[in-house]
Amino acid sequence: MDDHSKHDHSGWESVVSAARERARSRQALMIERFGLSGDVRYDWSTDDARITWSREGKVFLSGRITLLGSVSTAQQTWLWSWANESLPHAALGDIERVRRFGEENDYPVLPWPGFTSDPELVAEARMVAAAVLDADGLWADSTDDVQLYFTLHDLVLSAEQP
Repeated sequence: MDDHSKHDHSGWESVVSAARERARSRQALMIERFGLSGDVRYDWSTDDARITWSREGKVFLSGRITLLGSVSTAQQTWLWSWANESLPHAALGDIERVRRFGEENDYPVLPWPGFTSDPELVAEARMVAAAVLDADGLWADSTDDVQLYFTLHDLVLSAEQP
């Protein structure tokens, strides 16, 4: 998609507003319901698209991740996971739905492979992606010079949890 494609700005603002509200409520519910604050540790793997949370060395929650994209802090650029050929296929989940949603609705930021990393635009893209993918929540992590952004799906408490 070229930079001169049409863009439904008012439609985008409406979609972002709804996605932001959805993300806020789901995120708060997820954190409260599963106790994802305090002394919680987490581990994720793009190889099997899984994330687990533990407390005192015991896993209490697991789920599936979809890697939405990444920000290169050195280059200040966003790259959608569907455009990153180095990622394991499992980590992509249904990310193609996000790209297609952007194409079908004339929201260019979703089908562009990458763009200059403006924090507000990255946040908007992540929240809209989470809504399109009907995610349970959002997660982020940083490694070296890269910030990684995920959606969370199919969260399940471990059997030994009440």
